[in-house]
Amino acid sequence: MAVVRLVIVDDHPVVRDGLKGMLHHDERLDVVGEAASGPEAVAVVAARDPDLVLMDLRMPDGDGVSAIHALRAVSADRPRILVLTTYDTDRDIHAAIDAGADGYLLKATPRTELIDAVLRAAAGQSVLAPVAARSLVDRTREEHLTDREIEVLAAIARGGTNREVAAELLVSEATVKTHLLRLYGKLGVKDRAAAVRVAFQKGLIG
Repeated sequence: MAVVRLVIVDDHPVVRDGLKGMLHHDERLDVVGEAASGPEAVAVVAARDPDLVLMDLRMPDGDGVSAIHALRAVSADRPRILVLTTYDTDRDIHAAIDAGADGYLLKATPRTELIDAVLRAAAGQSVLAPVAARSLVDRTREEHLTDREIEVLAAIARGGTNREVAAELLVSEATVKTHLLRLYGKLGVKDRAAAVRVAFQKGLIG
């Protein structure tokens, strides 16, 4: 039976100790190193060559996303990197996945689920907490907003009525309404106020 060699990265010693205690009880896992910051993680990975890194994101002496970038600059697929954090914002999730993380879990994940996720990630599977999966699905949907839909969103955000937006964009009011209905579907909202709010939160408009 192949044993998965792990490095744990977290700036809180209590968290690292807790994870080590939890994972050491499983004979399929072997914690071979730990780090308290992103730069330290890069050095430990170079020295220990683990199969997988459990990576925290926000650490005062060097964040996890920067460490993921650095590790992926060395190798696109080794070690596997599984984010384990308390942060569940779209910004954190997208930054980690875009940097090259292979999975994203929250620290509230139960022990059995965490061990299963580590094994699956080490085997090459993508592992996502439900909130991360939803965020990535939402982003995929948002990435298909057309330029015209973005223009309508921006005009609505400036306080324009349908008539004013139509005049500004040189289209009919019916066309504006059609764009809005499509936007509601893509953003998962029911009205223009919610569409604007979500668009601002997700950086679709400035």
